[in-house]
Amino acid sequence: MATFTLPHFGPIDPAELDEYYDVTIPFNNGTIEVDLNFESKTIAVEKLATVKHFIENIRIYDINNKGYIAKDYNDEEGDTVQFYLQHHLEELGTAELASLLPAGSKSADHEKLLLQKLHLVRVGIYPHNTDYFAVFDYTLGQDITDQLIVIITDENGNLDYMTIES
Repeated sequence: MATFTLPHFGPIDPAELDEYYDVTIPFNNGTIEVDLNFESKTIAVEKLATVKHFIENIRIYDINNKGYIAKDYNDEEGDTVQFYLQHHLEELGTAELASLLPAGSKSADHEKLLLQKLHLVRVGIYPHNTDYFAVFDYTLGQDITDQLIVIITDENGNLDYMTIES
């Protein structure tokens, strides 16, 4: 079977898959990790075409995910994003907060300012998984916290659920 070329990963043989592939790609004035996770040694070319389309649209999915994050934050019943931000406001030291927040900002604005600092650091793609397709990891900074807001989506980037993980 012929190889299939994926953006950033290059040629992949759908008949002889490795279990795991990963790359670091430029993204929004920084970089993100993108990994592919296969549960089988083979995959249909059509499924790899779905993976290719997904990789090509990570930027769009990131914008959508930021909308999901904002919606959860603004929802009285949403507790994931507010909990994450409040936890970090309570737990981070003065130096860490100073590195994230503008000098002279009011404490009443700190939560919303931290919300703006959340950024994508990893996308995991799971083409064989029947429960979800992709995992997006968001953080305030990997040098500041090991806790992440994790967004799980289907192959079209539609939100399945959101959680906090470390």
